Amino acid sequence: MDITVEELKERIDKGENFNFLDVREEYEFDEQNLGAKLIPLGELPDRLDEIEAWKEEEVIVHCRSGARSGNAKAFLTAQGYTNVRNVLGGILAYNKLD
Repeated sequence: MDITVEELKERIDKGENFNFLDVREEYEFDEQNLGAKLIPLGELPDRLDEIEAWKEEEVIVHCRSGARSGNAKAFLTAQGYTNVRNVLGGILAYNKLD
């Protein structure tokens, strides 16, 4: 089950603590960071050990538009992650909320 930008914003605004992964490139992250852990999609297979503890927990993944995070969700699910949620529309949709 994916997550809407509205739900994501509500959880961020509440100060909720959750496993939050950004799969954009570093330069994109530098322009705007929502507080997620940055692992660019291309590096994800080599850096899974950094998020191993999240395997049985909810993981929310975002990118610019939702495409890369959709790929990351498929990859993580194939690696045995049980509750991966893609942010629909990505940061582009998130920025339209304000």
